Amino acid sequence: MTETTSVHLPDGDMPAHLWLPPSGSGPGILLLQEIFGVSRYVRSRAQDLAELGYVVLAPELYWRLGETVDESRADVLEQGMALAGRLDWEQTVADSVAALTALRARPEVAGGVGAFGFCFGGGVAFNVAAVADVDVLVSYYGSALPTLLDLAGRVTAPSLHHFGTADSYIPLEQVERIRAAVSGPEVEFHLHEGAGHAFDNPAPMFHHSAATADAWALTTGFLARRFPVAAAGAAR
Repeated sequence: MTETTSVHLPDGDMPAHLWLPPSGSGPGILLLQEIFGVSRYVRSRAQDLAELGYVVLAPELYWRLGETVDESRADVLEQGMALAGRLDWEQTVADSVAALTALRARPEVAGGVGAFGFCFGGGVAFNVAAVADVDVLVSYYGSALPTLLDLAGRVTAPSLHHFGTADSYIPLEQVERIRAAVSGPEVEFHLHEGAGHAFDNPAPMFHHSAATADAWALTTGFLARRFPVAAAGAAR
């Protein structure tokens, strides 16, 4: 089940979207958007996570700009880059932390809350995990990670990172610096051969089918081990 909701903030209400699992309750996942906003693709992944048993909240991080990406236009990449470039990073992280707190407080959530992000959202999720209490972190090719590595020591939750070896936006040498900075017993780090940036996005300019399938299988396995739905149900 999907519904539109909002996160109350001192200076306004941030629009958000909520997906409930078939059971109606479960652990929470804060799903943070790529540069294209809470797009059709992000919504489909939210539904996938809900079907696994999670309560998923995806906030509209562009809400302060009063604009969204129009997915029907040919210049969707330029739109997304322009909007992401106008966001205040610290404010966006604060808004995301507020969304995490709101998700944790929902009556449908049992068993903790995790942060999960794609591209732009992968970096925001990493920053959220560094400054707030999360039970798990999943970051797909977090685009801001090269600038956030001083926070790596503050991310203590079990974490999963995915990167492609052919990512022109985050070159492999930067990926290896990220790997070195975040490495530890609670971290899983996977490189996907031949995949570029945003390889999980189904748009033809990004999509890498083998990497998408492999990464999602690794992600669902990681969540089952480190953030299980069954344990949340037993704790109720």
